[in-house]
Amino acid sequence: MASFIKRGKTWQYTVSAKPKPIRKGGFATKKEAMVAAAEIEANLQKGMVSLRFKKIPFDEYFESWLNLYKPDIGLNTRERYLVTLETIKKDFGGIAIQDITKRYYQAFLNEYGSSRGLATSKKINTHIRACVKEAIDEGLIKTDFTRGVKLTGKAAKRPEEKHMDYLESKRLLKRLYQTIEEGAATIATYLLLLGLTSGMRFAEMVGLTRNDFDFDDNTISITKTWGYTKKMHVGWGPTKNDQSVRKIKMDSRTMRAFKALFDSTPDNITRLVFYSPQSKYRVFSNGGANKALVGILKELKIEPINIHGLRHTHASVLLYKRVSIYYVAERLGHADTTVTQSTYAHIVKELRKEDEQKTVTVFEKMVG
Repeated sequence: MASFIKRGKTWQYTVSAKPKPIRKGGFATKKEAMVAAAEIEANLQKGMVSLRFKKIPFDEYFESWLNLYKPDIGLNTRERYLVTLETIKKDFGGIAIQDITKRYYQAFLNEYGSSRGLATSKKINTHIRACVKEAIDEGLIKTDFTRGVKLTGKAAKRPEEKHMDYLESKRLLKRLYQTIEEGAATIATYLLLLGLTSGMRFAEMVGLTRNDFDFDDNTISITKTWGYTKKMHVGWGPTKNDQSVRKIKMDSRTMRAFKALFDSTPDNITRLVFYSPQSKYRVFSNGGANKALVGILKELKIEPINIHGLRHTHASVLLYKRVSIYYVAERLGHADTTVTQSTYAHIVKELRKEDEQKTVTVFEKMVG
């Protein structure tokens, strides 16, 4: 809402705005002041940059946006945003956010993706796009220079290359049980066993305590994670999402193995299942788990995968055995089945072909 006042022989307008009103005088008539004020108000309503805004370097705006709108994110997530901030400082060199064009931003993405994976390019674009949308809402810029850009980068390793097939997983499971029964198991053996038979994320497994195991019902409660790198929270922290808080049913043989482990080994003050007093983070390391897994797979002459590959293997085995994708998503703690379908599209596609043939066969045999 504008107000007008005559100062001597000229007129001045005042337009209400934040953080402070916009004023300008020197108009010969009140009508001239009203026309000028109307233009300022129209620009403000359309989200256009007004004269009161100074150009802001993109890195400065991104940093202030991060601190203002992302104060409660986890340490690991914040670290990723800070990596994006460093990239902006390096590649945009103090360029004002108002001066970045879509062509310029696309050139940046092309260069960025030339030496990185496509998933990494997607991540940085997601960070920048969220920031740009806020800048538009604040009226700093009027064009979303991230809209419709083409992301480039090396294709990620296909999901089918990250896990074992049914027969390979069967051989690994047999070896793990054999090692336990022979009394030659280490804490890594139990970690690998749990990864294969539960499908848990690594942070979820190392965050488990003995209290999370219900041996009467053969279930494990997953309610927290453990920070096992410097980029993560210290000690216990939240799960990846609300759906990741869950209770999963376990096979009796795995639960018997852990019951025997708990009965035969002393507890620790934290009650952590995979406690390691020698470790900086007090739990068995991700690197140690990967080393142990690769060693066993090489002995079995199976193509090595990492510890996260056991999660993919678990899901793939369940889908292969015709377990509902809805239950698999729930068991893995996915936010929704879209994530599951996308990650395991190759298996879903194979099963769909079988379903097609089964459907045809049903109706061919229905009337005999």
